[in-house]
Amino acid sequence: MKKLLVFATLVLFIASCQESLEDRCAREAKQYTAKNCPVRMDKNIIMDSLTFEKATHTLHYYYRLTGLADKDGALDSIDAKSLLKNELKNSTSMKTYKDNGYNFAYTYQSEKDPKKVVFEAIFTEKDYK
Repeated sequence: MKKLLVFATLVLFIASCQESLEDRCAREAKQYTAKNCPVRMDKNIIMDSLTFEKATHTLHYYYRLTGLADKDGALDSIDAKSLLKNELKNSTSMKTYKDNGYNFAYTYQSEKDPKKVVFEAIFTEKDYK
C-alpha cells in the first residue's frame, strides 16, 4: 500500500510539472528572440522577433525590410504570400504546432519607417493542411 501511495504521488508530481504546449511555445519564442534576434535572413530582410499570442494560438514573426526590398509592393512582385504558405506547408519543424491548429503570422515592416507595415500574412489551419 505504501509503495502504491509513493508511486501515485510521484506520478502526480511528474504530471504537474508538465509544460503545456502553449507555455512551451511562448517560452521557445521568447528564447529564440533573446538568443538570435535581430538576425539577417538575407541581403534585404532582418528578423526582429518571434512572439506567441496565447489568446489566438498564433506564432508571429516580425521582419524588417531594408535596401531594395524596403518599398511598397516589393514582396508582391515575388508572390510572398504563396512562398510563405508553401514553406509553412512543407515545414517539418512546425509539425507539432500545425497538428494542434496553431496560426502563423508574418509581418514585414519598413526600416525607413518602422511603423509602416509593408506586407502582412496570416495563415490558419485551413491554409496549411
